[in-house]
Amino acid sequence: MAVATNPNPFRLTTEAEVTAILGEPPGFVLAKISDRVDASAASFIARSPLVFVGTVDRDGGVDVSPKGDAPGFVHVTDQGSLLIPERKGNNLAFGPHNILATGRIGLVFVVPGQRETLRVNGAAALDNDPALLEQLSARGKPSLLCTEVRVEECFFHCGKSMIRSRAWDPDSWNVDGTSLMVDQVVDALGGDPALVPIVNAQVEQNYIDDL
Repeated sequence: MAVATNPNPFRLTTEAEVTAILGEPPGFVLAKISDRVDASAASFIARSPLVFVGTVDRDGGVDVSPKGDAPGFVHVTDQGSLLIPERKGNNLAFGPHNILATGRIGLVFVVPGQRETLRVNGAAALDNDPALLEQLSARGKPSLLCTEVRVEECFFHCGKSMIRSRAWDPDSWNVDGTSLMVDQVVDALGGDPALVPIVNAQVEQNYIDDL
């Protein structure tokens, strides 16, 4: 009988293998992981106009979605929970559906120009209390619904990724006005170049009408 072999001898399969390469986290790194939003974290959230929201469905499928608005659009309650408003989007609603399925969430808050980010993990639930949605209003419109996050882990992530990426360095930006999303939509519709200005105009109008 043939003995099964690993087709990729370099594939890591154990935590020990990962630790052997990356090393153990220093004590001060472990010490910074908190189960609450302290004053420094709350201040960072109040300055953040952008958060990346990670959720997972019952089958382990993962979704990460950006949420953005004026700085401080995510509220910190007196009890230390987070309130994330839901605005008009593409209506796929992967995140809310996943929250209904598993109630788990992971967040990365970003402040432009700040090298460090803030990571929050915890339990999530959906709420549509009209008073709460009004509290989370923006541009004269109440939130469509609210994701409430009960914080289980909260900690700052070091700035090495931002430094390496030069994300806040304008000299490194490659902005030529081309929307790769529009290109993707056009490709899905058959690839006719004549559709590019049509789709682009529809996208821009949607940004005006449904922001």
